[in-house]
Amino acid sequence: MVDARGYSCPTPVIMVQKAVKEGSPKKLEVAVDNQCSVENVTRFAQSAGYKVAVADFEGDFKLTLTK
Repeated sequence: MVDARGYSCPTPVIMVQKAVKEGSPKKLEVAVDNQCSVENVTRFAQSAGYKVAVADFEGDFKLTLTK
C-alpha cells in the first residue's frame, strides 16, 4: 500500500515508481487525494503494464494496480 495522500505531483508518481521498482508487485494499492495524482499515477501504471481500477471515496481515491 502506497499512501500518497497529502502530496502533490510528481511525488505520488515517484512513490509508486519506487514501490514498483523495489518489488514488482502483481497488485498494488495506492491512496491519493487529488484528481491530478489519479491521472498521473494511472498514466504511469498503464505504461508499466498495470491495469488500474479507481474508487472515489468523497475526494479520497484508492487506485488498485494489477498485472
